[in-house]
Parts: sequence; C-alpha cells; structure tokens
Amino acid sequence: MKFRKILLLDYTGKELEKTYWEKIARLADKKVFLTSSSKNLGKELVEADGVLLKLGAKFGQDLMDQASKLRYIGMLGTGVGGVDLKYATKKKITVCNIAGYATEGVAEFTFGAIIDFLREIERAKQQARQGDYSEATFAGTEIKGKKFGVIGLGSIGARTAELALGFGAKVFYWSRNRKKNYERKRIKYRTIANLLKESDIITLNLALNPKTNGFLGRTRLSLIKKGALLVNPSPMELIGLKALVSRLKKKAISFILDHSDEMTKEQLRLLKPYKNCLIYPPIAYTTEEATALKKDIFVDNLENFLKGKPSNKVN
Repeated sequence: MKFRKILLLDYTGKELEKTYWEKIARLADKKVFLTSSSKNLGKELVEADGVLLKLGAKFGQDLMDQASKLRYIGMLGTGVGGVDLKYATKKKITVCNIAGYATEGVAEFTFGAIIDFLREIERAKQQARQGDYSEATFAGTEIKGKKFGVIGLGSIGARTAELALGFGAKVFYWSRNRKKNYERKRIKYRTIANLLKESDIITLNLALNPKTNGFLGRTRLSLIKKGALLVNPSPMELIGLKALVSRLKKKAISFILDHSDEMTKEQLRLLKPYKNCLIYPPIAYTTEEATALKKDIFVDNLENFLKGKPSNKVN
C-alpha cells in the first residue's frame, strides 16, 4: 500500500538526507513540496492523503476541511500544538509525532545549563581568555542537597529526575498522573503548588497543548520561592511571559530557556535585559544521536501507518 499523494509543507529538502527522501518517495505515488503560504495550497490539499509538517506548523480545521482525502498527518518533531487533534480525530485523520528521540539530549542539556549557571562557567572562561586566572569573584553553589522539582514526568522529565538523583538532589515531581514506579526510586510526588513553593531548581517538561498553554501563569509563577532557578527546555507558550518578566525584573527568580527560535523578536526583547535570564539557541535536542533517531522515526511512522499499525499516534 502507498500514499497517493504526500504534501510536504514548508520543507526545503535539506531537512533529510537523500536516503530518507528516497524511502519516502517509495511510499507515495506523488510527493509535492509547498509553502504554507502558497496560493495553490487549497488545490493541492484536495488530492492529498498524507501531509508532513515541520515543528511549529499550524494545521487546523479550515485546512482539514479542504483535504477530504486526508488520512495521515506526520510531524517532524514532538510538539503538535498547532494541529487540531480533536478535529483530526473527528475526521478520522491519524496524527503522528516523533516521541522520545531527544530524551537524553534534552535531559543532559538541562544539567549543562544548570551547572553553567550555578558555577558561572561562561564568565570564568571569558575571564581566563583575557588572561585573568583569579578565582576571587567566584562562589558557585552545588546541585547536591538542593530540592529539585520536575514538572511533567514524561520521558524527558523522568530522565531529568533520574539525573538529578545522581547529583544527590532531593527530587520532587508533579504530573497529571501519579508515577508509582518512579516514587519507588525516591522521586517524591508533590502537588504543583507545593512543588513550586519548595523547589530550589525547577524544570518544566510538559508538551504544549490547549490544556498546558499558559500552565505557569501569574498565580503559579508567584509561588516560586525567591532565589529559585526555573529551567524551560519546552515551548515558551507554557509560561505567561509578562508574569515571568515581572519576577525577573524583581530578581526574584532566575530563568533558562532554549526554545528561542519559536519566540518573536519582541518577546525576546522583553527577556534580554535581565542577567538572571539565560537564553540559548534551540540546542537541547540537537545531538548527533537524537538527529539520526528523529529521521528514522519520521520515516518509520509513515511505513507503520501504511501497514495499519500506526506508531507514535497522538490522537
């Protein structure tokens, strides 16, 4: 079985190597590259039974209604917040993402960023490059013994919690569902309010969807204790930006993010003035291992759907 026509929205052809494109070509009678702003989008959607989206793409009810033959939507990434999953289900359209490919990369990056912040490693490097090898102005702090809160205990959150245990932290978690298997590993459950109030370091590891959009708003951000560090390797839509800026301005908390590519220039401008805010390019998931696995899963999802056994289905 093959797709009759796969529509690739906003792909340039550089996202995958030749071998992957050849595999995709064998799975479809026709594949069409098109920008989401193209005037021909509606026309091309009519015959498409498969659509492949890039991370952050929007695909809602209006586009699904134009694609009467659509059976499959594949995402080159984890986040599917831009896809109307409820309507896709109603239309019997299978939506698949790429889950778990960057678990190690994101969890390891989280601790790299935390240690860089707590020990001022970047400042130390810059100072040494200028020929100043004095340690007099440095007084870092350790992860060991800290109260470490993980919001969301999916694959990345769980791995982050495990690494925090390895550093000797006292680890708490909040998740919509209790995870007894992790609680047996000394990862203790807290209500979201208590986790925010108690933790010295907090990582936000939630997927973006209508229920989690704005999850850390003004009320919850106000619960985070003074001096705490909040790390967000997830989409920034999870956090109320104005409320975050208010706490940064008061130097009440510190903040680290890496999804800067998904933010507008205006949003970034609001955060840049604060030394207690570290902004990284989106490098948490960009390891050699994660990139290779991501591409494999992307193609595997297509193959498995055609076999009648969809993998990484999110609706």
